[in-house]
Order: sequence, then structure tokens, then C-alpha cells
Amino acid sequence: MAIGVMGGSGLYAMEGLTDVQERVIDTPFGAPSDAVLTGKLDGVPVAFLARHGRSHSLIPSEIPFRANIYALKTLGVRYLMSVSAVGSMKEHIAPLDMVLPDQFIDQTRQRSNTFFGQGAVAHVSMADPICTVLSGVMAAAFADAALTGVHLHQGGTYVCIEGPAFSPRAESQVFRSMGASVIGMTNMPEARLAREAEMAYATLALVTDYDCWHPHQACVTADMAIANLKVNAERAQQVLRGAIARLARDNPTSPAHNALASALVTPPAAMAPAVQARLQALIGRYL
Repeated sequence: MAIGVMGGSGLYAMEGLTDVQERVIDTPFGAPSDAVLTGKLDGVPVAFLARHGRSHSLIPSEIPFRANIYALKTLGVRYLMSVSAVGSMKEHIAPLDMVLPDQFIDQTRQRSNTFFGQGAVAHVSMADPICTVLSGVMAAAFADAALTGVHLHQGGTYVCIEGPAFSPRAESQVFRSMGASVIGMTNMPEARLAREAEMAYATLALVTDYDCWHPHQACVTADMAIANLKVNAERAQQVLRGAIARLARDNPTSPAHNALASALVTPPAAMAPAVQARLQALIGRYL
């Protein structure tokens, strides 16, 4: 099951998925947000997980990020496509546009952001947190979809805040001064954990609003974001479907697939048996 999709707000299932099974997976880091749905999309095996749960019952800080990534890792996911609702921090990135960011600014404070510690040390490189190979596949799938009137912005910085409240105006302006392109609440530590799990990770960010910085646009509300999400979610499905077909056809390699090879400081063989067991899905190939 090499391909995984992490569904964000508004995307709680994969259209066209057949032979669907619900996988209730327990991990050393607790239970994931929901059962993982596995099946086939146009004949290609896919694993889908609703980040907030299928009933959207988890605020961003409650998402069990480690359990989510670990569960997908146990299913063999090597390419993880994240779909996320975001606000725009730049005039030219309009609501209903799509963005493939390539950088992150992490402003979260309450989240466990690594699988390591407690007897195992690793320092993965996050200089380029998005897999350019996977992002390129998604960009090509967007072009194939030929979505009328939808603009895709390739590159940009995603600033991730703790939430669940939207930003004050002062913070929104600060984030703009930092060079942020979009703002969201869920891609960190998800991207960092995916790198530790040696997954190629990329985000399709769906723009719903202008946050609260724009002097001539209404400030974001949950109702506004959800209304635009419903429009964007259908379009996102088309992009994902094309990307899944391309991944199945080309099976590209990514530097992320060997991220731990140069990151492990504690030799796996020197880790205590309990630590080895806890991290088995991540470090098993290095034991």
C-alpha cells in the first residue's frame, strides 16, 4: 500500500475507492484519528485517513499526529499526499486557488513533534520539508485535470499555527512580514513526522479565505471556510486521482525514502529492546 492520502477539512473520504476495508490500527503512540480506509482507486491500492476524524471531531491540537503517520507507515505508505484548508497571506493567492507549498514555519506549541527520544536519537534534515518529486507529480496531475478557472501556485511557505482560533490581525501581519504564503493549523508536525517515517510528503493546500489581514475582504469565519471547502474538495479529488495514477505508473524514488540513513545518531542495535519494538516500523530496515 505505497500511496496514502491524509484528508483535511472537507475531505473525509475518497470518491471512487473500491474494495474498501476499515483498518483499526493501534500504534505505540496511541490510536489514529480514525480507522484507515484501504481500497483501490482505478485499480491502485490506496490508504486514506481523515485527519480530523470522519465526523471532524478533533481540533488541530488534538490530532494524534504520531499515531496517524505510524499507522500509515505500518501499511507500507511511501508517498503521502496531504490535503489541507488554508488561508491566503498574499494578494495574488485568492480563495479557491490551490497551492503546493515547499516550506513551513512552525508556530505550534503543544504537539509531540518527533518519534524519537526516550532511548533513541535521530536528527532528520528538514531543509526541504516537501518532497519535490511528489509535489511535481501533483502539479502534473493538476495540469492533466484542466480545472476551469482554478489557479495552482507552485512553491510558497505554509505557516502552521496552533489554533483552533483564527489569528489576531497583528499576528496575521507578522506572518505576512515573515514571508508566509498561506496559513493553516495541521501540517506541522505532520510533515516532520512523515520525514522521520521516510515518506515522500507533499501538501495540496486549498485556499478558503484571506485570513484577517486583508483590508478589503471579510475576515475568515468557519462558515466561510467550509463553504469554499465544499467547492475545493471536489476539485482536489480530481488532482489526487491523477497523482495516484502517475505514482502507480512511475513509482518514483525520493530522497525522503532514505531520510534516516544519515539521521540516526543512536545505532539501532544499541537501542533497548523496548525502544526497538516501539520504533520497529521506522527503524526495522536498519536493525
